[in-house]
Amino acid sequence: MFNISLFVAEIEEQLKLWRREFHKFPEASWTEYRTACEVVKNLETMGYEVLWGPSVVSAEARMGLPPQEILEQSWQRALKQGADPKIINTMQGGFTGVLGLFKTCRPGPTVALRFELDALEIAESDAESHYPFREKFSSLNPGIMHACGHDGHLAIGLGVAKILIKLKEHLAGTIKLIFQPAEEGVRGAQSMVEAGVLDDVDYFISGHIGLGVNNIGEIVCGSEGFLDTSKYDVEYIGSSAHAGHNPENGKNALLAAATAIINLHAISRHGQGSSRVNVGTLNSGNGRNLIPSWAKYTLETRGETEEINKYMVEKAKRIIQGAAEMYDVSFNIRKMGSAHGAVSNDQLISLVAKTLDDISDVKKVHLKKQFTASEDVTNMMRLVQDKGGLATYLLFGSEITGGHHQGNFDFDEKVLPIATRVLLETILRIVRLPERGE
Repeated sequence: MFNISLFVAEIEEQLKLWRREFHKFPEASWTEYRTACEVVKNLETMGYEVLWGPSVVSAEARMGLPPQEILEQSWQRALKQGADPKIINTMQGGFTGVLGLFKTCRPGPTVALRFELDALEIAESDAESHYPFREKFSSLNPGIMHACGHDGHLAIGLGVAKILIKLKEHLAGTIKLIFQPAEEGVRGAQSMVEAGVLDDVDYFISGHIGLGVNNIGEIVCGSEGFLDTSKYDVEYIGSSAHAGHNPENGKNALLAAATAIINLHAISRHGQGSSRVNVGTLNSGNGRNLIPSWAKYTLETRGETEEINKYMVEKAKRIIQGAAEMYDVSFNIRKMGSAHGAVSNDQLISLVAKTLDDISDVKKVHLKKQFTASEDVTNMMRLVQDKGGLATYLLFGSEITGGHHQGNFDFDEKVLPIATRVLLETILRIVRLPERGE
């Protein structure tokens, strides 16, 4: 017999140390070299078989990859910040996914858990009221921070890994610990799906800190209402001319972009469910006295179903092309990310709920909650479900400071041991061998 709560209590301080170390060295999507390296080193030390780089990330399926110079600069920064060159050499060019394999060598189901590696391109607050700054573990990489809790998710993943390996003689089947790059912008999951990482998975579990679940000990067993989404970068290419002397010789890319953006936000909403469109950035031109020869903007669509999002994308593309024709400019559209809608399986939700009955730190349980946003974990969930497996996405309650994706974001570290235990006990309910006499 063994007691998971005692095992988790033993590593509670380590969970905080892992979280704070990841928080200090945040890395944006596809550049998570140091972060992935730390995961690899920890998993290997624990005794896992570890795969990383192109073996678990499909090159062709990566979306929204940064320019080569950014990838190289980030790789060099990781080396300066202590990453092992032997490990990150094979990650060069943005192959930052990691897979930890735990094979019990006994027949049984394959269970996969997914944790995110990436941070956001947001400057972290240096206000004294911001806990990471006050406690001296705020970001050392200017303009990048863990503003969504992925540093906590990584600590939870390593905590699960550390305890699971101790229980090998009590378990059957195979456990896969997936550490995914580029969740932000829904860019990275599909690359691991197409690399075959989830092809044999029977049970898939992931989750998130916070997201509207605000109390420590509050758990949501399954999420639904994920919005299908598509992300695009759009560029218009015109020609410059002097704005006073001969403006008729120019082709105004900025006016094309502005016309498109206004009309994108005027797309009729769909009557069969929620639909969204948003232009988040616009950049153009080289001076006030020049006809703008270029314009670039970033665009996303969302829909409650795949069909609704497809409708939004088709309308958006017609508007983008129409604006280009109006102003006689050329255009390019580059797909930067995508994620499906998804629902958690009731059977797995019930299994999680039964597991929570035995965890004293869990104070309030919700079977389901509407997600009402997008997350590329759904690409993994859908693959597992399409192959006959079960998937669910949990939410771990915590008071949140500042809000997700804000410079003063923070969460209560008390959530770390609770989430670790919830995931461990859930895995055990699936793959634990019966004890004698049970």
